Amino acid sequence: MEALLSDWLVLVLAMLGACAVVVVVTLVRHRRAPDDEDPSETPDVIEYMTMWIGVVYAIVLGLAIAGVWEARSSAQDYVQSEAQALHEIHERVRVYPPDVRDRVRDDVDAYVGHVVRTEWKSMADRERVTARGTELLRQVRRDVTDYRPGNDFEAQAYQPLLDQLAAADQARNARADSTEPTMPPVVWWGLLAGAVITVGMVFALQIRRTMRELVLAGLFSATIAFMLFLIWDFDAPYSRGIAVTAEPFLTLFPGVTG
Repeated sequence: MEALLSDWLVLVLAMLGACAVVVVVTLVRHRRAPDDEDPSETPDVIEYMTMWIGVVYAIVLGLAIAGVWEARSSAQDYVQSEAQALHEIHERVRVYPPDVRDRVRDDVDAYVGHVVRTEWKSMADRERVTARGTELLRQVRRDVTDYRPGNDFEAQAYQPLLDQLAAADQARNARADSTEPTMPPVVWWGLLAGAVITVGMVFALQIRRTMRELVLAGLFSATIAFMLFLIWDFDAPYSRGIAVTAEPFLTLFPGVTG
């Protein structure tokens, strides 16, 4: 909750800062403008360039938001798939002898508990999974693969268990690959430079100090700041404000607490 509040505080400050910069620059420019300056004499080519720069930047922002949102949605799907596969293993081993069944279930619970209590924090803080989690899942694999079915009923459950184990391992690897930010630094430099250029072109239109124009220019800048914040927030799926949670694990394994 504290992290979420701090992220939204960053958003509010960024939007207020963008509005303040536009208003201050406009007022300073208005004070220093010559007395005979006519704001209506803005060349048509500047208006044309401003329009196209805004359109192109809007398209770039839209593509960036779509990209990070898709990455976040994929990260959520990886978590759901991993939790569901482990839940299937936990339930399907009921056909095995009690000692084997209990050993597999205990190791699955140990793995899920580690993911929820320890590994999730590692993904949020250090953007990587833990070696301990890898070892615990490897232990579950050994439990399942080392057992030799004693009858046809157990043999029929053996291959589906291996399939679910492979699905859990694949989902874990995908989750590990999705812990790092989606947007490369060069794209961020492009987005920030585009924001400066797009907002800067507003001043090329020689906006006046009327309340209507100041409000519109401030809202325009605040909207860009808000869009950049969304991209930044979605860029790291397992940290920051609107992050992927371990809720699927907690739902399917209610005995494990985060």
